[in-house]
Amino acid sequence: MTNRSYRLRGVRITPAQQAARDTLWEKYGVSFEESQIDLDALFPKKQPLVMEIGYGMGEATWQIAKANPHINYLGVEVHMPGVGKLMARLAEYELTNVRLIERDVFEVFYYMVKDESLDGVNLFFPDPWPKKRHFKRRIVQERFLSEVAAKLKPGGYLQIATDWVPYAEWITEIFSQTNLFTGGVIDRPDWRPLTRFEGQGISKDHAVNDFKFVKA
Repeated sequence: MTNRSYRLRGVRITPAQQAARDTLWEKYGVSFEESQIDLDALFPKKQPLVMEIGYGMGEATWQIAKANPHINYLGVEVHMPGVGKLMARLAEYELTNVRLIERDVFEVFYYMVKDESLDGVNLFFPDPWPKKRHFKRRIVQERFLSEVAAKLKPGGYLQIATDWVPYAEWITEIFSQTNLFTGGVIDRPDWRPLTRFEGQGISKDHAVNDFKFVKA
């Protein structure tokens, strides 16, 4: 697999985050496999399944999952501190509707996720890679749209949020060139919590754009 969806910029995991990851992995973690798996079997209840890509420290993830116990959430992240931090939160609130894969999402899509198995995908505040020479590292590209569309059920959605206006313009342009999705900019959804990261951006006058695209 090539063209990863991320580039690690150094890992600084605290002892508490490492301990949470180690002790709670069996409960919340999903080991990477080079074969398709039954995603519904990962959860106590079979219910709509939403993947969150790149959840960072998991601040929004556990809040969304706590407020929506009728939905299962599969988080995909490569940032080890975030994995440990989120697992600790899941245990604190005794949430059972979240499972986590520590791997690049393109590898997860390629090997583990069956076509038409996801009800939705959330992509909140992906790295905008603002320098032009780094645009190729942005996750929102034609390939990403194709792979997400393949994994979504008919009528499934892709929800995106960014606080970088040039990236919002990039997203609009990329989606204008595909017939895989319909949709565009929406008002900020009530269910998406305001995280510390987003609040810091707003305090710097960063305009936040929310998008919702539905599989055509």
